[in-house]
Amino acid sequence: MRAWAEKLFRKSVLKQRKLRELETSLGPRDGLRCLDLGSDNGVVSLLLRRGGGRWASADLTEEAVGSIRGLVESDVHLCRGDRLPFADAEFDRVVVVDMLEHVADEAAFCAELARITKPGGRLIVNTPHLKHTALRRLRHALGQTDEKHGHLRPGYTPERLAELLAPHFAPRAQRTYSKFFSELVDTAIQAAVERLGKKGSSKGLVVTGQDVAKHARLFRAYSLVYPFVWTISRLDALVPASGYMLIADFDRIPGGPEVG
Repeated sequence: MRAWAEKLFRKSVLKQRKLRELETSLGPRDGLRCLDLGSDNGVVSLLLRRGGGRWASADLTEEAVGSIRGLVESDVHLCRGDRLPFADAEFDRVVVVDMLEHVADEAAFCAELARITKPGGRLIVNTPHLKHTALRRLRHALGQTDEKHGHLRPGYTPERLAELLAPHFAPRAQRTYSKFFSELVDTAIQAAVERLGKKGSSKGLVVTGQDVAKHARLFRAYSLVYPFVWTISRLDALVPASGYMLIADFDRIPGGPEVG
């Protein structure tokens, strides 16, 4: 069951980079209680769990939750309404992976993040970096709009994230990744997946094991061109501008206003 997900992961420049960035932010976590929110088809959840810690996972749709559960099996939850299905101060580490831009009430969601994170714990948020560029306009022209991807907001700046999460979280570090060439490759891949007839949801396009089985020949063909895709993405090193993805780390401030 896990083979398809790991094989697909090894052919995704963006997912591999995302995992490296999350691992850098998490640091050692043996013995810690951890949560990942919004990890797409579950492969990121699976690989984070292999790095240590006692993990739970949760997402916004039945499809995403089913795919995650198929990979990690246990402690997987569906988020309903404004409240997260976890106890107060349950987690030492909380990772929000491409989910904040999908939730209807961002303020209520951030209050819930404060409620479930232990004082002194750490929050890591991975989200689109708010940029207005020609590439973004191209994606919209191709129909890859925020609405199509289930995004209720186009992204965030570090300043906006800090504002949303205050006064319960203090900024620790922030950086961007996935520059022009990686995003150009991702634009082409998204267009190809859409041509397969895959429908989006409130979490965008989630590629599951059923999708891989249904279109096995096409995914094998993509494997053949992956070395070219990887080479193009390496050109990001030549781009001085900031990236299209933002990852920001926060410390949960002990005390402060009551939440929950």
